[in-house]
Amino acid sequence: MPEIILASTSSYRRTLLERLRVPFSTVAPGVREDPQSGELPADRAARLSLEKAQAVAKLHPGAVVIGSDQVAAHEQRVLHKPLDPARCREQLLAVSGARVRFHTGCAVLAGGGAIRLMHLDTTTVVFRRLEMPEIERYVETERALDCAGGFRAEGLGIALFERIESIDPTALIGLPLIWLAEALRRAGCRVP
Repeated sequence: MPEIILASTSSYRRTLLERLRVPFSTVAPGVREDPQSGELPADRAARLSLEKAQAVAKLHPGAVVIGSDQVAAHEQRVLHKPLDPARCREQLLAVSGARVRFHTGCAVLAGGGAIRLMHLDTTTVVFRRLEMPEIERYVETERALDCAGGFRAEGLGIALFERIESIDPTALIGLPLIWLAEALRRAGCRVP
């Protein structure tokens, strides 16, 4: 089986990929994540996932390389990782009662560039109306400051939602495993 490399330093993506029970390593792609002028959130996620895979594939041409990126948007306004509690509270208050779209791009490159598979998953999270005291309790309890949107759907953040609209719930966490399992098979990897 070819070597599999996840072009990411994300612990969330690493944990997700471990679910497929394939041996892999991780390599930091070193790609700047700056938006391009006029770029839509979905286009940015797709572009960055490909750029990350390409950056690592150049260094490991015989490997199957997985690149992924996620961009969260509320009414085309990108929601970043809050990084501090005040910004997290502010972001969660802004999406109270609203729909937030999480665009997760994934690219698989293999065979020295002969195989190039791309996917974009859009998951919509509908937040219920949130009051500031519950937002404050959530931020103090979960500390999801390194997550786009400021919450963890795989943790207590699920209690903030009215519903999730998705074809692949793992995409919301950062890596669309349903699509990825098939893409890895197409790239010559044995995936159960």
